[in-house]
Amino acid sequence: MRAIAGNFRTIAERVSPLGVIAVLKADAYGLGARMIAEALCSGVPAERLALHSNAATPSAFAVAELSEAMEVVGFGLPVLILGTVLPDEIEAAVEAGVRVPVAGLDEARAISEVARRVGKTARCHVVVDTGMGRIGVRLCEARETIPKIIELPGLVVEGMYSHFPCANDPENPVSEKQVEGFKGLCSGVAAQRQADHRSAATWLHIANSDGINNVESALREPFTHVRTGLNLYGLFDTEGARTLELKPALALKARLAQVRELKKGDRIGYGGTYECERDMRVGTVAAGYADGLPLALSNKGALLIRGKRCPVIGRVSMDYTTVSLENCAEARAGDVVFCFGGDSPEAIQISEWAALKKTHPYEVICSIGRRVRRVKSYEL
Repeated sequence: MRAIAGNFRTIAERVSPLGVIAVLKADAYGLGARMIAEALCSGVPAERLALHSNAATPSAFAVAELSEAMEVVGFGLPVLILGTVLPDEIEAAVEAGVRVPVAGLDEARAISEVARRVGKTARCHVVVDTGMGRIGVRLCEARETIPKIIELPGLVVEGMYSHFPCANDPENPVSEKQVEGFKGLCSGVAAQRQADHRSAATWLHIANSDGINNVESALREPFTHVRTGLNLYGLFDTEGARTLELKPALALKARLAQVRELKKGDRIGYGGTYECERDMRVGTVAAGYADGLPLALSNKGALLIRGKRCPVIGRVSMDYTTVSLENCAEARAGDVVFCFGGDSPEAIQISEWAALKKTHPYEVICSIGRRVRRVKSYEL
C-alpha cells in the first residue's frame, strides 16, 4: 500500500494545482475498491473536500455504476459515477448523495423530477462527447443544451467532463482538438452564466491516466481535476509517454503444488502441446486462467520461483500451470510463486503479459479471478 500512496502523491504533485479523482471502477480494476479506497483516504478531514488540493488524498472517487458507488460512499469523499445512470437507479443515487452523471437533456429532466419528488438536490456532472463517440451531450449541441440542464429545478451542475479515446498516442491530434473544443464550451457556458448572474460548473476534467502523461494542455486551466486509475498501481498503457516516476504496486502470488520428474517424450497439459525433449524436472503451480493467468502464457511465458524465471510448458489450464524447473533445481512443493510483480530483478511485469496477450494492462488486471485473495501488503 505504500507504493499506491506514493504513486498518488507523485500524480498529485505532477498535476498541481489540479485535484485528483481516483478511479475505482470495476472494483478498482479487480483489485478491491474498498481496500484501495482505505489506502488512499484513511482519516480524511472534512476540510479536505475543498475544490483544489494536491494533498495525499483524492478530491473524489469515480466509479462506473451505482452498485460500485455504494461500496465507497462512506469514506467522506464525493463519489462520481462516470457515464450514465439507468432510470430505476436515479432515486437511490440521489438519496445517497452520489454525483450523478448527466448524458443528455432527457436524462437531466428525469433526474430533476426524482430530486424534486424526494426533496433532495442532485449534484451532477455533465458528460460531454468531444470525440469518444460513446455517451454524452455532443459537443456541437452542448452550448445550447447545457444551459437548459442547469436551469432544471433540483439539480446543481457541479461539473462537466469528457474523455480521451486516443491519449495513449501523443502524436494523435484528436486529443488536442478535444481539449480545445472543451475549453471553448467552458468559456461559452461560463460567459452565459455570468451574464445571467448565475454560477457555472466548478469541476472541469478531461485527463485520464494517459492524458496526464501525454496531453499537457489537459493539466492547465480551465481544468480543475484529473482522473487516474491505472497509474495508481504503477502501471501505464502499452503505448505513449511515461512522464511519471511510479512504483509497481501489485504482485500476484501462488504456490508450487507439486514437483515431479518426467521422462523424455512425456506430454504436458490439454492437447499435449508440450513434449519433453529429455528427462526433466517440472512443477505444477496452483493457479490458472481462472485466477487471471492468460492462456497466452502457454509455452511462452514464465513464472518466478526462488527469484528464477521458470518457463511455462504446456497449456495453461483453469486451475493449474506447469513450469520447467530446469532453471531452479532447488524448488520444492509449497514454494511461493510470483506470477507477476515482486522486488526480484527477474520479476515478471504485467506489461509482459499484456504483450503476450496482445492487449493492455487494464485487461490483464481486470482478469484476476474472484477466488484470488486480495491482501494489503505494506512491503509494496
